[in-house]
Amino acid sequence: MPIEQIDIEKFLILANELPVIDVRSPNEFQHAHIPGAYSLPLFNDEQRRIIGTAYKQQSRQAAVTIGLEYFSEAMKSIYGDVDKILKARNENDDSIKHPVLVHCWRGGMRSGAIAWLLSLYGLKVYTLQGGYKSFRKWVLEKFERQYNLNILGGFTGSGKTMLLQEMKQNGYPVINLEALANHKGSAFGSLGEKQQPGQEMFENLFALELHKVSKEEPNSKAYMKNCNDGIWIEDESPHIGTAGIPKIFWSQMRTAPLYFLDIPFEERLKFIVNNYGQFDKEELINSIARIQKRLGGLETKNAINFLRENNFKEGFAILLRYYDKLYQKSLHNRESLELILNKIPCPTVDIENIRKLLA
Repeated sequence: MPIEQIDIEKFLILANELPVIDVRSPNEFQHAHIPGAYSLPLFNDEQRRIIGTAYKQQSRQAAVTIGLEYFSEAMKSIYGDVDKILKARNENDDSIKHPVLVHCWRGGMRSGAIAWLLSLYGLKVYTLQGGYKSFRKWVLEKFERQYNLNILGGFTGSGKTMLLQEMKQNGYPVINLEALANHKGSAFGSLGEKQQPGQEMFENLFALELHKVSKEEPNSKAYMKNCNDGIWIEDESPHIGTAGIPKIFWSQMRTAPLYFLDIPFEERLKFIVNNYGQFDKEELINSIARIQKRLGGLETKNAINFLRENNFKEGFAILLRYYDKLYQKSLHNRESLELILNKIPCPTVDIENIRKLLA
């Protein structure tokens, strides 16, 4: 079967249906990759290092010779690994030779070698022009574009994430940055979450979400709810845990319309206690200790003592007042706040607040 080299736009369209095979080394893949891709390295990390050293200290020919030796060893298992991926995706259908997408770092020898081998087995293979490097260029360009954004704001405990999840399930264009970052954005943000992605991987995930929700596809739920009304994103600080929102995009967020859920302190406190009171007490205490310098020695001591006495309400009340002050300061640091702020009075933290939000 012929091998077809395609650009990043077509590659990502096909990636919605076909498996993406990343043939870079394990370390390259672990650092960051195209979301959803399968890691099938042509060379392991040590082999890649040896080839790179030969290229720099000897010659390109010497590096290619070494690479061919490693490739001959890998040929025995590569097709079998791809076949397993295809069968798992296509319910063990042995009768159809499904196409695959293959890429390496620059779209050169590694992806070319794997594509050649798979084509010998009768598979239709698409390779990515420019490799993963071209994907990263596409990612960074996504953040430079202008978007129609709606920012959902509110003090801590307003149930913003809950509302965004419900809106997304009902077809509204939503990007949940905290879900992408595996972090809730506060001192307790890592509790109950998986390990955070690295910065580059976070950007990859974010860019693909932007791509999905900003496309006006007539058959998509988002289109039915009218994408032109804007993409909904929660108001965030520049960093969500260790994941940084690209500065150029965060600047857009700061000037976009802000819909602020104005919910009484006691109602938000009740919501916080119900949600965070279930976590291990020592984990909560350790989280408080990490912000001691900002919270202050006395308030830190009081909050921890309240938790040790199982008085979660008073302990969390101290923290909630602290985060309210931080968010209030963030609000006032916005330029032209009076032009973008839309306050939405809500008596309780409730999923029904969506109706007021979209009214």
